[in-house]
Amino acid sequence: MSESTSLSPGPDQAASPPSGWRRRLRHGENALVVIALVLMVLLPCAEIVLRKFFNSGIPAATPLVQHLVLAVGMLGGALAARDKRLLSLSTLTQILRPAARRWAQIFGNAFAAVITIFLAKAAGDFVVASRGLNKMLGYGIPIWTVQTLLVIGFAIIAVRLLWHADSTWMGRAVALALTGIMLLAAWWSPVAPESLRWPLLLVLLAATVCGAPIFCILGGAAVILLWTGGEPLASIPSNHYRLTTNPTLPSIPLFTLAGYFLAEGGAAQRLVSLFNAWFGTLRGGPAIIAVIVCAFFTSFTGASGVTILALGGLLMPILVSSGYSPRHSLGLITGAGSLGLLFPPCLPPILYAIVASGSGAASVSMEEIFKGGLLPGLVLMLLAGAWGVWCGPKRETTRAGFNLAEAGRAFWIAKWELLIPVIALVALFGGWATPVEAAAITALYAFSVETFIYRDLRLGKDVPRVITECGLLIGGVLLILGVALGFTHFLIDAQIPDQGATWVAGAVKSKWLFLLLVNVFLLGVGCLMDIYSAIVVVVPLLVPMAQVFGVDMTHLGVIFLVNLQLGYLTPPVGMNLFLASYRFDKPVGEVTRAALPMLAVLLIGVLLITYLPWLTTWLPGMWK
Repeated sequence: MSESTSLSPGPDQAASPPSGWRRRLRHGENALVVIALVLMVLLPCAEIVLRKFFNSGIPAATPLVQHLVLAVGMLGGALAARDKRLLSLSTLTQILRPAARRWAQIFGNAFAAVITIFLAKAAGDFVVASRGLNKMLGYGIPIWTVQTLLVIGFAIIAVRLLWHADSTWMGRAVALALTGIMLLAAWWSPVAPESLRWPLLLVLLAATVCGAPIFCILGGAAVILLWTGGEPLASIPSNHYRLTTNPTLPSIPLFTLAGYFLAEGGAAQRLVSLFNAWFGTLRGGPAIIAVIVCAFFTSFTGASGVTILALGGLLMPILVSSGYSPRHSLGLITGAGSLGLLFPPCLPPILYAIVASGSGAASVSMEEIFKGGLLPGLVLMLLAGAWGVWCGPKRETTRAGFNLAEAGRAFWIAKWELLIPVIALVALFGGWATPVEAAAITALYAFSVETFIYRDLRLGKDVPRVITECGLLIGGVLLILGVALGFTHFLIDAQIPDQGATWVAGAVKSKWLFLLLVNVFLLGVGCLMDIYSAIVVVVPLLVPMAQVFGVDMTHLGVIFLVNLQLGYLTPPVGMNLFLASYRFDKPVGEVTRAALPMLAVLLIGVLLITYLPWLTTWLPGMWK
């Protein structure tokens, strides 16, 4: 595989080569994640075969797959902590002087370790309570034994946060001492917990600035608010468990795995060659190529930034050699990196359907969200492509005309990968496979294509590495989602959504003004929060308000997702800005300036989608 498509961490992220028992531990952890993900793929596929040809199935297959998600989430989170890949919001530590950066990291990691220890303790309480229920998973396995992974996972992450607090034993000792002091102060403080709420939230803010991981920020907010409110912390791991074992959630890691097989194989080169052969001779053809290929990849990689990492090195030379300025090329690739977010089988719409359906709304299915997002997604692609054509060279560069034979050859070479969305859509909407089974089929097909047909991935070396990398990403995301649901639990328990709905009903009289305020609010959320945690935290707040004005839940979902899509381009924490900076070795400020025109163009698309509801509601109404 070429270097340009590698998704491995950069030099600043990679851990030093382990030796001895550390190497064996690393291999053992990786193997557990690989086994869990492979079982998640094989069990649903076996279910389809047995149901079709033998009218039977695998006993307890569905709960087994659901609990494998919990295993992948906690094991993957431990891997992310091991490799220093837990997502963080703050970039302040990158501009501090070395000494200040060191102390900020020690404090941030120590506070994050305290929060993680609290989460481990709460998970232990949850497991003890669950053990008394004597529920069985199947095959004689008590459910509480699998839930123990919550305790083990959080404990391992806490240890690794302390280990990575500094590169020296002295720094680690300081972090451990700070952790101990904070724990003692929390457990044996003579001050009433309720009077500590705001001081602790200020400390949490300081830890956020010092680089504490996102899951510790959301988990810390939940821990502080519940503890100072006198409520049991076990509700956090309870909600974490409830989310990770949701019947639809396994489709997220499975579709992500399919996207990783495509990104780490040779799909990027073949698809770029295909669309170059078909559209490269048009004016603005390179921009059209960038938009289409990025949308294709993002629909499978879940707008996680993998698109920019996988395609940036291929698309940038094409754009620049076609006469596009480096600035316009950089802005186009950065902006196009999140296109395709509304197309199946992308992950945020799936998560929105799960969360919205549990937020008091009428049931919102995954199929309805994808149908509703099809036309809005095409609108955003058309606007991005039009901007790419407009900012392209005004004088046509000398190039050969359209060659049907070459276009046919490119199509034939890429035919197996072009079938992947067809397989996903037929399985998803054809009625013969559940969403999880459709995701498993897609992952198995992508694996087979890249490993056995194109042979870009070696079975014994590349495939385990790709699966491990996917598990690491999923673990980091599920950590955030699980603790974010604990934070959401506090908001709901405090009746914040109901109070917000009452206030909005009294202060805002127009549905269209409400939608404008939703756009402004979500743009602010997109500046400060990643899309996955935003869905879990914000959707339960918005759903009751939208119901007051009779907003269609599918329309609300598409509005929500396209606004958060802009968050990938919006300073200060737009993920695509940082990933493009890393991928192209450019300052974040330069990337931001280059992406602003695309941000403006996509904002126009968001307003069209908001105020022309038929773009979202027409297709679900016609295709029932």
